Amino acid sequence: MAHDSKDVRMPFDQISTMSSFPRDSDEQQNDAFAGWQERAILIVDDEPGVQSFLQRALVERCAHVATAGSVEEAAPLLTQRHFDLIILDNTLPGKSGVEWLQELREMGYHNDVVLMTAFADLDTAIRALRAGAADFLLKPFRVNQMLNAIGRCFDRAHLRRENFVLRRELDSHGEQAGIEGLVGESAALQPIRKAIVRLAAVPTTVLITGESGTGKEIAARAMHTLSKRSRNHFVPLNCGAVPPEIIESELFGHVKGAFSGAASSREGLFFYAQGGTLFLDEVGELPSAMQVKLLRALEERRIRPVGTEREIPIDVRVIAATNRNLQEEVAAGRFRADLYYRLNVVQLPMPPLRDRPEDIPALVSSFVRQLSQQLGVPPQVPDAALLRSMQSYGWPGNVRELRNLVERWLILGSIPAMTDAQGGETESGEHDISLEAVEKRHIIKVLAESGGNKSEAARRLGVSRKTLERKCAEWGV
Repeated sequence: MAHDSKDVRMPFDQISTMSSFPRDSDEQQNDAFAGWQERAILIVDDEPGVQSFLQRALVERCAHVATAGSVEEAAPLLTQRHFDLIILDNTLPGKSGVEWLQELREMGYHNDVVLMTAFADLDTAIRALRAGAADFLLKPFRVNQMLNAIGRCFDRAHLRRENFVLRRELDSHGEQAGIEGLVGESAALQPIRKAIVRLAAVPTTVLITGESGTGKEIAARAMHTLSKRSRNHFVPLNCGAVPPEIIESELFGHVKGAFSGAASSREGLFFYAQGGTLFLDEVGELPSAMQVKLLRALEERRIRPVGTEREIPIDVRVIAATNRNLQEEVAAGRFRADLYYRLNVVQLPMPPLRDRPEDIPALVSSFVRQLSQQLGVPPQVPDAALLRSMQSYGWPGNVRELRNLVERWLILGSIPAMTDAQGGETESGEHDISLEAVEKRHIIKVLAESGGNKSEAARRLGVSRKTLERKCAEWGV
């Protein structure tokens, strides 16, 4: 069969000496390779011409391109830094590319691998796919073919991370991102806004403290959104909502067979937060053994998936939050002092709602806009008496409690009686049900929707499992 002259393939010893590569217009190239500037690629091939050819094609498009001539040379490079993609020749001195790919998957390496071969046969292709190759290219190939294969891998990886993060956002009813998520202009909130802007410019670990419901996650999201890491993901985890026996796997990932029920390998949250921010809410709930492993990950910037000895370099900013006094926890021996000092490089204390009552009208207005759209109900405007009652109330549940109250008001058209700081009822004029009863009803409803799974219910409610268990014990649920 005749071939179009435009598709003629050239040997690599000729291609590598070319001074330029076939490209489209500069504008098309910029669009096609957008986002590659932060990527790192490892090329493993024993032919210097192939290494030079690929490196020249990629070095201006990617942040980092490394080369190796064998598996023995490449393996140490994976322990030194994170690579988003490996371009791997199958025919190498010593261990073959397919054999190493199988080992990488068994050791918990989840990023994509493009396999190259000059000797294509069905058996090699099948072995490559079973080993987990993302793409399979036959030598010699044109630069466009390799760039397209790399682009597909980057797109898939981005979509995989994005889908994972979006599912978590939907499950946790993600809050508004950016500094605008901190609603209000009170004097108590202004130092927090200024601190977030300053902290966003540095990669320092931050410990956000404050009572439950004060907006610690919103502050962490704002820090991420304003930072250089905003192009990558913000991944939150409520440490108290994950059972202690699986939290290591949740954070670091695991390989197939690592423990009972591990039917397949799985990436951890550090993987999904690569290049972005990992938010550890209720970090004081971490078990002692996990505190040691988290400290090691923060100090060495490496993680080890459960069931493997291989360490994976990470580039993740960690922001932690707690409603506990960690200094007291350290003194009581319940929290490691070295981890506390590592997390507490900069502390950001979130003010309780009772210290900024002047922000309540703006918060109510914001919640009405959000919730009326979500619930499909007409928005309402609170009268002056209702706002005064809200401002005189102590808000033990802080902003989260206010949001729940606004939601009930929009649904039922009334609010429960509120007790002010002096113990008297406020002037809301609605005394049909107490806030404790509303809280109990809501928690029982979420428990039922979660099938009685307290860990899942705690995650949905945004509280620790211990808090939920204490509430249930009080109510005999």
